[in-house]
Amino acid sequence: MEASKLQIHALVEEIKEGVFRNVDPYTLVSLSAYDTAWLAMIPDSNEPFRPMFKDCLNWVLDNQRQEGWWGVCDSHGNPTIESLSATLVCIIVLKQWNVGKANIDKGLGFVYANLEELLKENYGGCPRWFAMVFPAMVELASTVGLEIVFPDRMKGAVSDIFSRRRQILETEELVDKPYNLPLLAYLEVLPSSYAINEEQLVKHLSDDGSLFQSPSATAGAFMATGNKSCLAYLQSLVQRNSNGVPPVYPIDEDLIKLSVVNQIQRLGLVEHFVREIEEILKQVYRNYNNEGSSTKQMNLFSEKLYKDSLAFQLLRRHGYRVSPGIFCWFLQNREIQDHVDKDQEYFSSLMLNVHRATDIMFPEEYELEEARSFARKSLEKNLSAGNRDQHDFAPSSSHRVIQHELDHPWLTRLEHLEHRMCIEESDMNALWKGKTSFHRLSSSHNEKLIQLAKMNFELRQSVYKNELEELKRWSKEWGLTDMGFGREKTTYCYFAVASSTTLPYDSLVRLIVAKGAIIITVADDFFDMKGSLDELINLTDAVRRWDSKGLNGHSKTIFEALDHHVKEIAEEHLQQQGSDITKELQDLWCETFESWLTEATWSRSGWIPSMDEYLETGMISIATHTLTLIASCLMSPSLPSYKLRPPQYETLTKLLMIIPRLLNDIQSYEKEQEEGKTNLVLLYAKGSPEVDIEASIAYVRDIIAKMEKQIFQLALIDGYSDLPESVKSLHLSCLKVFTMFFHSSNRYNSDTALFHDIQKAIYVPIQSETLKPRKHVLPLPHGSTSKEYKTTLNSYRFDRSSVKSRGSLAAHEVPRLTSRNGYKNMVVPALKFRLSFI
Repeated sequence: MEASKLQIHALVEEIKEGVFRNVDPYTLVSLSAYDTAWLAMIPDSNEPFRPMFKDCLNWVLDNQRQEGWWGVCDSHGNPTIESLSATLVCIIVLKQWNVGKANIDKGLGFVYANLEELLKENYGGCPRWFAMVFPAMVELASTVGLEIVFPDRMKGAVSDIFSRRRQILETEELVDKPYNLPLLAYLEVLPSSYAINEEQLVKHLSDDGSLFQSPSATAGAFMATGNKSCLAYLQSLVQRNSNGVPPVYPIDEDLIKLSVVNQIQRLGLVEHFVREIEEILKQVYRNYNNEGSSTKQMNLFSEKLYKDSLAFQLLRRHGYRVSPGIFCWFLQNREIQDHVDKDQEYFSSLMLNVHRATDIMFPEEYELEEARSFARKSLEKNLSAGNRDQHDFAPSSSHRVIQHELDHPWLTRLEHLEHRMCIEESDMNALWKGKTSFHRLSSSHNEKLIQLAKMNFELRQSVYKNELEELKRWSKEWGLTDMGFGREKTTYCYFAVASSTTLPYDSLVRLIVAKGAIIITVADDFFDMKGSLDELINLTDAVRRWDSKGLNGHSKTIFEALDHHVKEIAEEHLQQQGSDITKELQDLWCETFESWLTEATWSRSGWIPSMDEYLETGMISIATHTLTLIASCLMSPSLPSYKLRPPQYETLTKLLMIIPRLLNDIQSYEKEQEEGKTNLVLLYAKGSPEVDIEASIAYVRDIIAKMEKQIFQLALIDGYSDLPESVKSLHLSCLKVFTMFFHSSNRYNSDTALFHDIQKAIYVPIQSETLKPRKHVLPLPHGSTSKEYKTTLNSYRFDRSSVKSRGSLAAHEVPRLTSRNGYKNMVVPALKFRLSFI
């Protein structure tokens, strides 16, 4: 275990050095093979038989994957549908400059071997960007002498993609709605029928000379017109990114930093980068306060909304005071909403991010409620469309994530299991959708984060496994395992505590809380189903006196385990804080036992309390405060001992006592009605004859929803509660546990409901691959020899020194991407642009 900690520490330091310490944000972004290849296509205006940006061509040669493809990969290193278009354009540019024959053969082999599977993973559907790019790449390949021949079984699917492009071209204007990424943004792949002159083009150039900040579109614009502003943009781009170019330029540096923080948080690594995260969030918060929400062309609104919703989500969860208006501005624009509604698939990652930003609402934040409703409807429509199209295909990674988010509200999801899901999810590195691909963090940085997350998770599993065995021994030693009645929940208790918090590896708090939860479960069952009223009175009296005299049997077992538990906590607190809190702990437990006795007396006498009486006792008998406040004494910083004294609890603690009681009441009212007991659901229905049980449940749920907003505000924002941050965080973790137990059923009372979750949290190793391996085995290309096929990449690098002077260039050595009239009428990919600037 110590060796694992050292390895984790070393990797953490490596990541800090590579990601946070004076690092150029551009190095954190995945480069775009597609856009880099388009820059590599541009011929030098003075020497048109050479590329203008030879480093881009060399990047293409040097960055083919071993399996034959180019482009970004998912979190497990597998290619995505985006790889098809990127691979084709890279093959084409190599063929154009007559270099990299082995690369071309491997690339074509990858396309033939994987086209069908990659299209299936997209549910057999065809995203707008893919319908624009893929057919153009197939056509472009033929202009350089590469005939792409698809197998018969794929001809129908390919034909559908071409039909989809035809539909888009027939129904959309060159520059359509201001909120869409228009056809003009795909200038490099528009058919030759779109004769675009420089005057038309200039109208749509950004101040920096780009066409929608797209390197590939701007490259196409320059090749079409020779516009000097486009050239200046491209030169600036290559100067800034000498080793391949990003999919958009310039990049929003704050957005990249926020994305890094988000990845770290979702992978469960916050504890290792606390200072670095805080510095980034402080800077982002200052930027928003000084500049407001960033301005973008409305054609790029999705990137702006993605950033604003991500900033809101992260800043809120880290305690910053931020207004929902930071990202809810889109609600004021009907056209944006209509546009999103018409293309739920393209905007699914954006709407998922908006939905996550609304997980934590404070009172009277009606904008967030509206945003959540809009995002949820959009995501549900996207899932529904995907289910219609998927036929026999497995759900895509993104659809699994969306379904999980919609099915499980944030309060029901335990941190440890969420971290595992993100580590195993193949596409968790996908950030927001760009023109032809998802924007992603660079593969090297993402791989290190995934590696660290796996190591961190597996170390926690090892710690949790050992602690659970220790807890089982303790429970058996004190006789709590074999009481002969009620629920044996040793494993459940520990799982809930360990999975809901990210306490340090060596923290005692997990075991302290789990032991308390076991005692509460056994004692509560004794009061509910086993003990006679006299036994219950005697046990409660013994707890008041804190003396076991007169007890025997189960009562004595419960008291002795409790006494040992309290002594253990008091001794630890004395060592840590230098003060004795034995009396405060005893009083807290006494209050809890007295509430159980009150409820048992009501039940056995048939007394029906008022709603106020019931809740006053029920909020204590659920014992959430008993667990949380006692554990808080051992946190760092710890809870002041005077805050342990009942009944003067903080509002945050009172809400934590009430909400789980109400959640439990919703799931247990039928059982308690059969047993002659009562709860708030039954009391409200009984007191209002016109209200049926469903209306009573809705009434209680409404109370819970309002209180959840209050507890979020108290727990997250400074100034609303003077409890230490660690204690407030523990309150939220406890709430998440009880919400998980009682959200849709009583999972705590089930012997099987949590079995698989417990296995994944503690026992089952991380699954490093969740997708089937690609068909990377490539047959020897027809007509090539083994020797030719094994030619190294270096022998194909484009180097000026390897080419003869212009005057002595042999005709057969001229790159083949020409028209019959020579370079003046050079045919550039399927577009047939005339290079007027030569």
